Amino acid sequence: MVMSVRLPSRLPLRCVLLAALLGVPACSDASAPSPGPITQLPRDLSAVERSVISASNAFGLDLMGRVSGEDPRLNVVLSPISASMALGMTLNGASSTTFDAMRSALGFGSLTQDQINDSYRELIDLLTDLDPAVRFDIANAIWANENVPFHAAFFEAVSAAFDARAESRDFGDPATVVAINDWVQENTGGLIDSIVDSLDPSLVMLLVNAIYLDAAWTVQFDPEDTYGAVFAREDGSSVPVDMMSRSDAQVPFASTSEYVAVELPYGGAAFSMVIVVPTLGVTVRNFLLGLDAPAWQALVSGLAERELGQVGLPKFTLTYDGFLNDALKAMGMEVAFAPGADFTRMSPIGDELCISFVRQKTFIEVDERGTRAAAVTGVGVGVTSAPPSFVADRPFFFAIRERLSGTLLFTGVVGDPTAEDPGPETFTTDCG
Repeated sequence: MVMSVRLPSRLPLRCVLLAALLGVPACSDASAPSPGPITQLPRDLSAVERSVISASNAFGLDLMGRVSGEDPRLNVVLSPISASMALGMTLNGASSTTFDAMRSALGFGSLTQDQINDSYRELIDLLTDLDPAVRFDIANAIWANENVPFHAAFFEAVSAAFDARAESRDFGDPATVVAINDWVQENTGGLIDSIVDSLDPSLVMLLVNAIYLDAAWTVQFDPEDTYGAVFAREDGSSVPVDMMSRSDAQVPFASTSEYVAVELPYGGAAFSMVIVVPTLGVTVRNFLLGLDAPAWQALVSGLAERELGQVGLPKFTLTYDGFLNDALKAMGMEVAFAPGADFTRMSPIGDELCISFVRQKTFIEVDERGTRAAAVTGVGVGVTSAPPSFVADRPFFFAIRERLSGTLLFTGVVGDPTAEDPGPETFTTDCG
C-alpha cells in the first residue's frame, strides 16, 4: 500500500502532545460551521432519573471492562444503553431473588420496578428528541413463543415503559427468524442485519433493543486534510490508517499522568465522542480495569475547553458480535441464567424459565462527516426443563460397533461432510 503524507506549512508547539500520542505528524485547518449549541436539557431530571442514568453508566463501564478483559479480539464495541434496556425489559418478568440480582447488577439499588420503568420511559423520550441535528432512534420489541402462556400484565408493563412492540409467533417457523431479523435491519438503518441465526426449540421469548445513531461532527474534518499515517498496535506492530486531521481546534481536552483525552461534539453539542489515549506503556484494557463510574466522572469533569494545534483521529469502521452471559454472571446476575431462576411475573411457568443468552451486535463508522452507529441486544429466555438437543453441526468423531460383543467396526473423524477424498499421497518405497 502506498501512502502519501501532505506536510503542513507550520507545526505549532501546542500540537505536539496529541500528535505524538495519536501518531499524527501534521496540522491542518478545520472547516464547516457549527450549529447553535444545546447548553441545557429541556427539563430538569428528577432524582430517580439521575440515579437510573448513573446506574446505567456504572453498569456500562463495568460491562465494558469485563468483556474487553476476557475477549481476545483487538476491537470491542459495546452499547451500554442497549444492553441495559434489553435487560430492563426482562427485569419486568423477574421475581424474588432473581429480580434482586438483576436489579443489583444493573445498578438500580433499591429502586422499585415502577421507578425504573418510569425513568426508562422518560430517558427514551429525552434522548431521541434532544438534538434536531442528530438522529438517535431507540426501538424495543418482544417476540413470544405462541405455544407458551405469558401474563398480559408483563406485556402491558413493558409496552408502556419501553414502547415495545409485542408479538406472538411460531418459533418453529423459519419465517419468525426472518421477521425478527427484518425488524433488526429496519431499526438499525440497515447497519446490522440480524440478531438470531435460528430459534432453539427451548427458547420461549426473545426481547430485543435496537438503537441507531447518525450524527455529523459540530465541526467536520476536511477530507483534504486526511492523510496516510501509521497506527501503532500494543504488540509493537503497526498498520497504515487514514488519519483525519483538524488544526487549531477549540475542544474540551484533559491531560493527566494516566491519559490524554479530547471530546469531539456532534450537532448542537448535546452528543459527543470522548477519545482517551492511555499513557505510553499502559494498555487500553488495563486502563479500563480502573475506569469505574467515579473515575469516569472525574475524567469528563476534567475536560476543559482548550485550543489544540491539532486533533488527529483515524477513520474506522468496526463491527462486534458477542455473548454477554459470562460478564453478566460475574456482575451478580448468575441466578437469572440458571435453573431456579424466577420469572413468574413473566409467565405462569416462570419458575421453569431462565435467561439462555444475551447477545449484542454493534456497528460503528467514523469518518470526516461524523459517525453512524447501531447496536442490537437480544435477551433469549428459555425453558430449563426442556429436553436436551443434539445437532452435529461441527467436527465430530463416530464409531460403528457391534453392541453385544463390543467390537468396533468403523471409526471416523468428520471435519467437513461435503469434502471429497483426494486419494492417497504418493510415496517412495525403500523395498528395492
